[in-house]
Amino acid sequence: MDAAAFPEEIEARTATELDRLGSQQAVVALTDADLDAESVLRAAARSERTAAETFAAWAEAETDEAASRTFAELADRERDHYDRVVAELEDAEHADGLDPMHERLRDLETTAERAAGLVGRSLVGDRTQLQVVNFFVNEADERRADLFRELRADTKAGVETGADLLAARCEEGDWDRALAVAESVVEVAYDDYAETLTGMGLDPKPLC
Repeated sequence: MDAAAFPEEIEARTATELDRLGSQQAVVALTDADLDAESVLRAAARSERTAAETFAAWAEAETDEAASRTFAELADRERDHYDRVVAELEDAEHADGLDPMHERLRDLETTAERAAGLVGRSLVGDRTQLQVVNFFVNEADERRADLFRELRADTKAGVETGADLLAARCEEGDWDRALAVAESVVEVAYDDYAETLTGMGLDPKPLC
């Protein structure tokens, strides 16, 4: 296993979950079916702030100095994302909330586990942010679509960041544990998505 093969293996293992997380129903789940621009922006802002807080907590807890710097940089990036999204809101106030995926991420204790979790989170975020881009394209709001294209590119870069960090710290016997962690992060995100849609009377299975 290496840095290139690790994300590919996670994508193969969780292909169905990632496909569904990247469907048009992603925005429905994110906003509890409030499909207007303000609701989408509020959901995105909440997600960015939660990610920033997760990465900041990792940076503070890390004993590996290089990993701590990496996580601190990620926290700064997510705070910038948050500020850029909030600047689009008429009212900057929005609900707090720790979603199940980030609860799982904050339970991770070792550098390798956090790196694997970063890969999983980035794969999930890449799919869901694509649908936020598509939402604004459909709204004929190309400026906001471009904003989320930029945010999505940063999020997708987390796949490589996590995989490289993992490769630098994984012994041969550690890769199976890392795979299990990343896979569990995707599965927790999917379970939350599916439960939200089911609670609305919607089927999470169809792909759009």
